[in-house]
Amino acid sequence: MIKIVLLGAGNVATHLYKAISATNNISVIQWYNRTLNNISLYKNEVNITDNLNELVDADLYIICVSDDAIETLSNNLPFEKRLVVHTSGSASLYDIDKKHYRGVFYPLQTFSKNVALDFTTVPICIETLRKQDFKLLKSVGETLGCQTYKVNPDQRPALHLAAVFVNNFTNQLYRVAHEITEHHGAEFDILKPLITETAKKVQDVSPYKAQTGPAKRNDKKTIKRHLKLLDNEHHEAIYKLMTSSIKKTHNGR
Repeated sequence: MIKIVLLGAGNVATHLYKAISATNNISVIQWYNRTLNNISLYKNEVNITDNLNELVDADLYIICVSDDAIETLSNNLPFEKRLVVHTSGSASLYDIDKKHYRGVFYPLQTFSKNVALDFTTVPICIETLRKQDFKLLKSVGETLGCQTYKVNPDQRPALHLAAVFVNNFTNQLYRVAHEITEHHGAEFDILKPLITETAKKVQDVSPYKAQTGPAKRNDKKTIKRHLKLLDNEHHEAIYKLMTSSIKKTHNGR
């Protein structure tokens, strides 16, 4: 049994706790957060604490806090030479205090605390300094049913950046589309099958080959009509930027 202490109570920590609790070979034996109210819901299931000096011995300590809090929290851990990892896509492994055995256990997915997620679909990116630590983290990932990937300090931030494009930026485009349909009295729900098919298509076809639409065709009349419909300067700027990007990719312009 691999014994784990969770540090932090955000979206990632909550989903990790639920996923680990559903397994047999790994266990969260303690959950720390500086505000107990955020984890009090689980007090009958796991030992919770808001005191770092009460942390128990474990095989693995997983820091699930904001990037700018990783260094301070790891510095304040009252022990050394234990495996401490964070779950950030962009923070450096070296943000963890050097008194610990350091690593990264990065679940590359979007997490919302109250939205159910099948954790077995989550890829886990692992970065360590010691081979034995990679082996342990890989075992944790595989026990969760996840595909695991060994990444280096250049690959992980690049993956996080790419994730911002495919998730955060895409979600903002959904929001713009929602504003456009709402403004013209149309139903956003009509677009949902298109959203699903777009995500489905890229599973089998490269994004380059999957691209369609007026920008790829250099359909100037349609583009002009679209711009005329947009009476929001912000939306217009996004449309022009994306159109220009697609044209450059597919037409060299």
